Amino acid sequence: MIESLKGQAAIVTGAAQGLGRAIVRAYAAQGMKIALLDIASGPLEETAQEVRALGGEALPLLVDLSDAAATQAAADAALAAYGAPCVLVHNAALLKQRSMREITFAQWRLESDIIIQAAFLLSKAVWEPMIAAGGGSIVYVSSGSGIKGFEKEIAYCPAKHGQEGLMKSLAIEGEPFGIAVNTITPGAPMHTPMSEENYTEEYKRGWKDPALLAPAFVHLARLHAADGTGERLNAWELSQSMG
Repeated sequence: MIESLKGQAAIVTGAAQGLGRAIVRAYAAQGMKIALLDIASGPLEETAQEVRALGGEALPLLVDLSDAAATQAAADAALAAYGAPCVLVHNAALLKQRSMREITFAQWRLESDIIIQAAFLLSKAVWEPMIAAGGGSIVYVSSGSGIKGFEKEIAYCPAKHGQEGLMKSLAIEGEPFGIAVNTITPGAPMHTPMSEENYTEEYKRGWKDPALLAPAFVHLARLHAADGTGERLNAWELSQSMG
């Protein structure tokens, strides 16, 4: 386990808002160098400025993660700037509730590619650098949709299931090289732009500030495979246990 994260590098997707923003703020407070990947240009630059003000180093990368070539280019830019990251957090996702009768193939691909295609491409990009560095941590942000089905989640749900499967396979392959691969579910309703669109009023009454879940991601940034891999974790419970 890494004792100090100061000067270590991280790649975080969906970094400009919501949980991603909370994660990068927590990493900045540790003095990390962070590649911030997002499609929202204004919030992305604002978050980068926050990172610098908190003592971290920021590389904002405007990218459409549904575009394979753009995703690869962003990963290459992050690696060129900071070298092997100690942690990759793939947090970005898109959820638009549509029934099977409503959804088009293009809409299905858009959601799926942001979640599972980007997970593969980013993990592939950091895999050899992490091996050369002696290990690292890969984290996919999952949800209840990664283990059970929900109505009108025709793309989101299978893509989240796919992340769980990718995690299980990569955890086996990464263990000999010190690479920890885990998924993490929020464990509590979060107040984010995506939840504003999709949560019921009941869920909204109990939603949490994403900053309360960020300590779990600081913990995960310190991991190598010997510290825990192949697990589905709960960010709320883990953060609470850390005080």
